[in-house]
Amino acid sequence: MAKKAELIEEAAKLKLDVSPKATIADLEAAIAAAKPEKREKVEKEIVAERKSEVAKSGKRSEKAIEDTEAKAEKEARKEAGDTSAQGDAESHKKGAAPKIRSKLERRGKNYRKVAEKLEVGKVYNLSEAIALAVETNPVKFDASVEVHVRLGVDPRQADQNIRATVALPNGTGKNIRVAVFAPEADAAKAKKAGADIAGDETFTKQLEKGELNFDVLIATPAYMPKLGKFARVLGPKGLMPNPKSGTVAADVAKAVTEAKAGKVEYRVDKQATVHLSIGKVSFGTKKLEENAAAFFASLQSQKPSSLKANYVKSTAITTTMGPGIKVENQTN
Repeated sequence: MAKKAELIEEAAKLKLDVSPKATIADLEAAIAAAKPEKREKVEKEIVAERKSEVAKSGKRSEKAIEDTEAKAEKEARKEAGDTSAQGDAESHKKGAAPKIRSKLERRGKNYRKVAEKLEVGKVYNLSEAIALAVETNPVKFDASVEVHVRLGVDPRQADQNIRATVALPNGTGKNIRVAVFAPEADAAKAKKAGADIAGDETFTKQLEKGELNFDVLIATPAYMPKLGKFARVLGPKGLMPNPKSGTVAADVAKAVTEAKAGKVEYRVDKQATVHLSIGKVSFGTKKLEENAAAFFASLQSQKPSSLKANYVKSTAITTTMGPGIKVENQTN
């Protein structure tokens, strides 16, 4: 009891309010809390005592003990129905909700300005749509005018995989580079017709080097087997000659003339959509309408006989970087 009396006396000197019934441990804790140096000593003793009891690994390791204590604390909160955030409450506060801008607001200034000329939800006839496309071109360069048609076909079906060519009356406005792979006699005729590259061995050497300085490749049927080893180079770029696109022809001179005049190929993609450029903004509305009419007539002729649903679901016309303009159905 002598030790307890000493502790009570020391607590009195520190002006601590302690009960006479307090245990020695309570008194030591109260005195340690009042004296920083004493508190630090007691904490070190507690840490040392804990370390002596903690093993390097296993259930008595420090990590295992901390995990057990955390789990017990979590279970206690769960039983008590405490769902409040633990730890620093400030760190759990959510910031202001982000401001989500509309798709139009995320566009450029020039695009937003020309987009105001379109009526939301309106479907235009072909003449109005082309005139608006020319008027709403937001860029300074001579942009292409594009037609995008969403079809009701299934491209996985062989008879519904639309692929064809169309000769645009006024061309595409692009300088088409045509290459011809044919015997020397046919190559000479192709050169006279306007082919940029024509030949046999010389052209093969260019392909072996990976030089693809052309937009359209025309070959004779007899020379198609020789292109087989270049299929991996030409195929992914859409340059492999194909009878459906008119690039496999016995009369190469005629094929070159058609390609230079504006004969273009179109095909449905995996999303059942056809994309085609029908000219440049500088063409004016009349020439663009003629090209568009030729394309829609060709597209209508490709309608599969087995198709029961609507052939064309939607049509839109736009410039290279301009807003899309909904167009009335031109085929059904």
